[in-house]
Amino acid sequence: MTTEVVPPTVSPKTTRTDTSAWKANGSQRPSRKRPRTLLILGLGLIAIIVSVMALQPTLFATSVSNSAITYEVTRGDLLVTITEQGSLESSNNTEIKSKVRGFNTVTWVIPSGTVVKPGDELVRLDTKVLEENLSLSKTNVHKSRASLAKTSTGLATAKIAIRAYKEGQYLTQLKELEKLVAVSDSNLIASQKMLFRVERLFKRGFVTELEVQSQSLTVEQAQLELLVNRTKLDVLKRYKRAMELETRQGEVTAGESYVKRDEAELAMNISRRTRAEEELANCVIKASRGGLVIYPLPAPWKNEPEITEGVNVRYDQVLLLMPDLSKMQIKVGIHEEMIDRVKVGLPVTVALPDQTLEAKVSSVASVTRPAAWWTGNMVKYDTIIDLPIVEGLRPGMTAAVKVVVAEHKDVLMVPVAAIVEAENGHLCWVKTSKGIQPRSLELGDSNDEFTIVLGGLNEGDKVLLNPQGHTKDTQPGTSPPTKNAKSQPRTRKTDHGD
Repeated sequence: MTTEVVPPTVSPKTTRTDTSAWKANGSQRPSRKRPRTLLILGLGLIAIIVSVMALQPTLFATSVSNSAITYEVTRGDLLVTITEQGSLESSNNTEIKSKVRGFNTVTWVIPSGTVVKPGDELVRLDTKVLEENLSLSKTNVHKSRASLAKTSTGLATAKIAIRAYKEGQYLTQLKELEKLVAVSDSNLIASQKMLFRVERLFKRGFVTELEVQSQSLTVEQAQLELLVNRTKLDVLKRYKRAMELETRQGEVTAGESYVKRDEAELAMNISRRTRAEEELANCVIKASRGGLVIYPLPAPWKNEPEITEGVNVRYDQVLLLMPDLSKMQIKVGIHEEMIDRVKVGLPVTVALPDQTLEAKVSSVASVTRPAAWWTGNMVKYDTIIDLPIVEGLRPGMTAAVKVVVAEHKDVLMVPVAAIVEAENGHLCWVKTSKGIQPRSLELGDSNDEFTIVLGGLNEGDKVLLNPQGHTKDTQPGTSPPTKNAKSQPRTRKTDHGD
């Protein structure tokens, strides 16, 4: 950048008469005609100056102080970048999670940054509650087995009772009733024969009428007895057998339900016991492979890791990370004003504490990360930059990421400090042979230092830097109208490079 200090405006010298020489030489004082002549010459000079001002008003339109600095407009290369801060992480992390249900307390955790071997202990959780749960689960298993044995025996007994009724009790009752029916039938036949004989004897006069009546009652009694026995036999065959079988079958069905209930309860208690054993074993977390172990990044509103001795952790919470150091990346947030200019494949310069790497943008999020109070409600989009395989890269290392969003070759540039944004466009003030004159500009791409000039300036023009501090006509409301002025949005966090 070249600067030129504008020399101060030289005011005309004032002519005066030196009378000391006259006094030294003893000469006489000049005549009174000379002051009149000088007065006439002064008035003429003032008239000339007023005429020039009327003819060339731009010569005195603005004034520049002695401290004003100018910049000579030149052509060059303009690099538009976005700079963000980030930290290194691995794109392939092995997550060490808690497999104990609910919440549990960390009693010991390995220090972050430790290199472990397969089988090394990483985290130990409190086991007191789990040991009590395991003991209770074992007791419940024994109770369920005893209950299942009892209901299984009852079911077997109910099934045997059905077969015993069909093949034993029912047949016995059936034979007894059939026997009673046969006996009643025989008694009825005998009584009827006897009545027939008594009636014949009564006709011959050998027996009395009372004996005939008595025998008739015996026949009626035999008939009633036969009817009762036949009814009992019919009830046994048609109703009592079915009712007894339904009752006994209901006991079998109930027994089967009890058995299934106890089997399910036993299976559940066994599962609880097994889970309690597994959770008790999971209280000691070991490394499945060798490598570096680090703590997960804390929440944005916290200043310390979430994993430390004495804290409560929940089920499936990530306790530790084992990063793959051969697949390192950086995740940065790009502001919403610039995210449209960030594309996959753009070159990126990553400045680490001890080295600088060249990388490229690998992915750009299409959905913004949630804005929160700790980020000032700033809307940003996650952008991933894959890093090359370099020895010494470690997760958590800080880095300055510079994304090159545009590179312009051999363009006309002007410093941002020389541009004033007015209501009707952009202006700058140019130093010319006729004084400081305003120019309306047509601008192109820009960074924090320079802006591309598409129209309004030529190479070699000298523009005034910080014109608002050195000129009078720089307020947006008093600036002259502009034509073809193109207002460009200002970029955030951009750098310039030639």
